Amino acid sequence: MIENRNNRKIGAAILYVGFALLFFILFSRVLYIQATGKADGHELKNEALEKYMRTDVLEASRGTIYDTNGEVIAEDATSFTIAAILDDSATTNPESPNHVTDPEKTAKALAKYIDMDEADILARLKTDGDPFQVEFGKAGRGLSNSIKLQIEEEDLPGITFIRQAKRFYPNGRFASHLIGFTQQIEKEDTNGKVTFETEGQMGIEKSYEKYLQGTDGKIRYTSDLWGYLLPEKREMVAEPEDGDHMYLTIDSKIQTFVEDALNEVEAQYNPAEAFAIVAEAKTGKILAMSQRPTFHPGTREGLDVNWMNDLVEYSYEPGSTMKIFTLAAAIEEGVFNPEATFKSGTYSVGPNRIRDHNSGAGWGEITYEEGIQRSSNVAIANMLEQMTPGVFRQYLEDFKFAQKTGIELPNEAAGSILYNYPLEQVTTAFGQGSTVNAMQMLQAATAITNGGKMMKPYIIDKIIDDTTGETIVNAEPDVVGEPISKATAAKTLDVLETVVTAEHGTGKPYHIEGYDIAGKTGTAQLVGKDGRYLTGTNNYLFSFIGMAPKDDPELIVYAAVAQPKLENESGSAPVSKIFNPVMRNSLQYLNIQPDETIMSQTVELKDFTGQKTSEARKEYAASGMDPVIIGTGNKIVKQVPAAGEKLLQGERAVLLTSDKWTMPNMNGWAIRDVMKVAQSVGLKVSYSGSGYVISQNIQAGKTIKENQKLIIELEQPGSAEEANKKANAESDQSR
Repeated sequence: MIENRNNRKIGAAILYVGFALLFFILFSRVLYIQATGKADGHELKNEALEKYMRTDVLEASRGTIYDTNGEVIAEDATSFTIAAILDDSATTNPESPNHVTDPEKTAKALAKYIDMDEADILARLKTDGDPFQVEFGKAGRGLSNSIKLQIEEEDLPGITFIRQAKRFYPNGRFASHLIGFTQQIEKEDTNGKVTFETEGQMGIEKSYEKYLQGTDGKIRYTSDLWGYLLPEKREMVAEPEDGDHMYLTIDSKIQTFVEDALNEVEAQYNPAEAFAIVAEAKTGKILAMSQRPTFHPGTREGLDVNWMNDLVEYSYEPGSTMKIFTLAAAIEEGVFNPEATFKSGTYSVGPNRIRDHNSGAGWGEITYEEGIQRSSNVAIANMLEQMTPGVFRQYLEDFKFAQKTGIELPNEAAGSILYNYPLEQVTTAFGQGSTVNAMQMLQAATAITNGGKMMKPYIIDKIIDDTTGETIVNAEPDVVGEPISKATAAKTLDVLETVVTAEHGTGKPYHIEGYDIAGKTGTAQLVGKDGRYLTGTNNYLFSFIGMAPKDDPELIVYAAVAQPKLENESGSAPVSKIFNPVMRNSLQYLNIQPDETIMSQTVELKDFTGQKTSEARKEYAASGMDPVIIGTGNKIVKQVPAAGEKLLQGERAVLLTSDKWTMPNMNGWAIRDVMKVAQSVGLKVSYSGSGYVISQNIQAGKTIKENQKLIIELEQPGSAEEANKKANAESDQSR
């Protein structure tokens, strides 16, 4: 008994000493950690801070792209990604849950706002594996602020939003291949963390990535377990640096003219391809450019049809538009005599025969000027022979064909000059065999419109630093060559004008009332996949390069349509539906006054407002004019042109009376007279074609009122049937 008691005492003493020793060791360890802040070589303070220290990215805004007038073409807009927190550990107060508590109700509510079925949403909310949170894929990304606010009004626990910047293209399908688009690219850092970065994928967005893409900032802060900022804790912020802003040379108004015209031709003729470019004739500044097929840069819809910017990346045989530069070279060399004659029809090149486009029938003995007007291949062959192929080869170099223009867009094609054999030399002179890109043709055309000085085409006006507001890039017109003299340029324009005005000119469909147009048509054969030329009426690239006004060119418009679906029409029909409205509307928009070629006595108009209608009529009659009087009122309330302006004899003036306005008969009127009536009454005018009025939707004598829409159709003098016959006869092959 005594022995057991002693043993228990000894055991208790051992336990006491053991516990005391353990307590001493632990106490010493705690004192050491408190004194040094270290444990096993780790800085505990830093690790604790790191555990609750959060780092978030402050996204930089991508630079905005503007047109030349400051209209937004592409900009960053705030969007949101929706997420649902599923882990109940996120909730600290059951009365105010931070996780999804009712998946069925949540799925039903979200299905009203995102493009996802209720059942699919519910499946996400009941995902196996107990994830902390889930997202909803493409349907849950890119939500607008208004949708976010509507979802928040549903008061759904656990639903949260992640703010993101989304690229916004307010004009939709608008110079899409030029502007390009951006895309979120997934990237993984050295720690395995996946992030998404916005990068330009084509066009300006890609070429100027280094300017447009900003530098993201960072924010570091101490948070609780759930990531919320702890009170009275300081944030550490590195501000983001936003991207620089770009101003293009594009004018949105003119670009809209181009887009509308291309839309109409695409709908009516369903071509394989079509394009149009508008440029300043003396600077090379691109005011508008677009193509079909195109795509929507926001949704990428249509991008799968054609990724390429055809105006830069695609090289093609230009057809007879190349004759512009052969003509200019011949004039410069002094071998072009417009009155000299040649035998049209065929031209022998060794065993080969060059034929004019009417199957080699020709038009007999004609002048070289008429040869240009008719787009005779034989005329060009004879001119090449007179100046020698070697000399013309140098002009091809001087006009910089087969050389990239250096325009600020990716993947420019250089084209090629096929000039090794006599047949290739002749075919190159009239636009077959050798290839170009559209920018090279435009660049060469500036030598004709700018007194011999050739201007590099450019699309960037300036780039502005977002932080300082300073201009860091400022483009200026760039003379890249002088292949011809000023005198030659002027003579070339004179001849090209006759292509449009002459009775047998192939450019007659491109006449625009009130403006002198100089230009050249082209009908280039297309090469199939087997390397052979395609056959058939529609298998051509129909084109026209036009310059206006002829005596002092301000604009160049280059339009082309490939493989349109034609029905009893010439290839010029779809091209003119692009060129004519684009050139006419652009000239009027830029306030370029029509050329008055009629030399006649002018009459300065008096102020007739408030006077009796009969008295005004008498005064006009005394001046040799018969005014258009609208209405039956006995007093004049408005006159167009206004008092003090000068009116040519024979030109129409409009007097608006005080009562019962009725529509005059406009048959045979020029568009400028139609616009006078529209201006006086306040009509909204829409018109198609060129020339003179042949139909109007508001019949003569019908009552009219302000803001009514007037639709008219214009046509050149002569019947449509005769015009079609001539056009068809002149567009069988390369013109």
